[in-house]
Amino acid sequence: MSAGAGSGPTRRAWLGAVGAAALGGLAGCDRGAPPAPVPDWEPDGASISRWVGAAAGRGHRLRRSDALPAPTLPARRAGVLVLGGGVAGLAAARSLLRAGIDDVHLLELEDQPGGNARGHSLGGRACPLGAHYLPVPGESAREVRALLEELGLMRFELGRWVADERHLCHSPQERLFHDGAWHDGLLPPAAPGSTRLAQYRRFGQLVTTAQRELGFSLPSHRTPWRPGHAALDAITFASWLDAQGLTDPALRWYLDYSCRDDYGADSRAVSAWAGLHYFGSRHGFHAPADEAGERDGVFTWPEGNAWLTRRLAAPLGAGRLHSGQTVLRVEAGRHEVQALVWDEAAQAARRWVAPQAVLALPLHVTARIWAGAPAALTQSARDTPQAPWLVANLLLREPLLERVGAEPAWDNVVYGSAGLGYVDAGHQGLRPDRARTLLTAYRALPVTERAALLDRPPAHWAQQVLADLAPVHPDLPTKLTQVDLMRYGHAMAIPAPGVRGSAARAALRTLAGRIQLAHADLAGYSVFEEAYTAGVDAATALRAQLRRSTRSG
Repeated sequence: MSAGAGSGPTRRAWLGAVGAAALGGLAGCDRGAPPAPVPDWEPDGASISRWVGAAAGRGHRLRRSDALPAPTLPARRAGVLVLGGGVAGLAAARSLLRAGIDDVHLLELEDQPGGNARGHSLGGRACPLGAHYLPVPGESAREVRALLEELGLMRFELGRWVADERHLCHSPQERLFHDGAWHDGLLPPAAPGSTRLAQYRRFGQLVTTAQRELGFSLPSHRTPWRPGHAALDAITFASWLDAQGLTDPALRWYLDYSCRDDYGADSRAVSAWAGLHYFGSRHGFHAPADEAGERDGVFTWPEGNAWLTRRLAAPLGAGRLHSGQTVLRVEAGRHEVQALVWDEAAQAARRWVAPQAVLALPLHVTARIWAGAPAALTQSARDTPQAPWLVANLLLREPLLERVGAEPAWDNVVYGSAGLGYVDAGHQGLRPDRARTLLTAYRALPVTERAALLDRPPAHWAQQVLADLAPVHPDLPTKLTQVDLMRYGHAMAIPAPGVRGSAARAALRTLAGRIQLAHADLAGYSVFEEAYTAGVDAATALRAQLRRSTRSG
């Protein structure tokens, strides 16, 4: 699950990116589960699996209630109220604080902020619960570049941007298990002169042509939407590939993998615009024999993108960041915004009041809680499918035996697997002690498995993860001591045909009034660059409104 998309991610960009969109997302869609980790012994008694990271019973408090509760806790006031502590909400709050607007309060459903970019600790070692990397941003992601510069991750020198190599992914970066051996990179090998290599090159040429004639960028709204984009957005990626004669099984597997990794669904479900945007917005596509130089750099840390979200949250402090707050209703009046909130610790309702608010929540949640929501929001929420995700951190008592081929890498993928592979949480560390190994496995699930993700015990899903990795690591079950699993019922928006280019979604970017929206869902897919920019944009819009009201007053 990434943190930024485009070059791959969501395990790889996931980015990182949305706020409170897990199974326990505000007014989400679960039927209730205990918030604390629930252990479940494996059948052989050798290891234990449990749910962690999300209080799955909170998100559906609204659905389970016949009527909204009356507030019994004292009302609270804020200058600006930010609802949702994912990347977008944290970016909005941070931007407002940096602009000198101090009375900012952020309400977050879970016990820690970060959305899809939260971290965890298992066996005394840090690991991710979601998005685990951020590609080095390009020129169009200027807000992200500015953030990384402030955090000391990038600097501008001698006319170009330079990344701090201490935070870039160490080599080897990625490998693929294919035909009984590990291979460098994630593209299946192609022999010189083969049809497969020809199709790789053909697809690369088509991506280059689309980059030149249409253009792609991150965030995507920085590129003008043209008729060519709309035509691609109207059909599936799979149908476009069929029309181009790109049918090689290895190429199609890789493109399906890329779409599942960044969008939570394969080429049959996402639009052709999304499929091309994945490559066109970043590095393009190159056949293995044609790659020049090193792969594009990505920032990563043992805890994944939690390294970033913890730093985004730090300026808020305990006084402005309020966790365990389930938002039930939001209403904009003539002079103020009111939010009815359930305090999970007090088990009572409270009313928050502010002149302005940022709704940094998934669109399907925002449409449910916003009284009198614009029709464009209701339509966009209805038309946007959401992908469920599973993240499993596996603690081993000793390293796994290695198969032949490329040496262990940060990102490890098995060809043809139902899963998306695993990352080595210790890859960035310099410790020589590898006696205890911690791996993070990712799986994008079909929408039809959302209910099963809630209903079935953690042991069931732990076994699914083991089955994904069994072909390459048969010794894994005997060395496994614990599996901590994180489930996301609505991890990210799927950019299905018609999602990105809808008029309703475009209208949401120009809303005027006391409420501003900030979420990666506004782009129709979930990556760090989209979420962070949406949060900064919402803060900028509210500041402009404040300046106008000050002048008119």
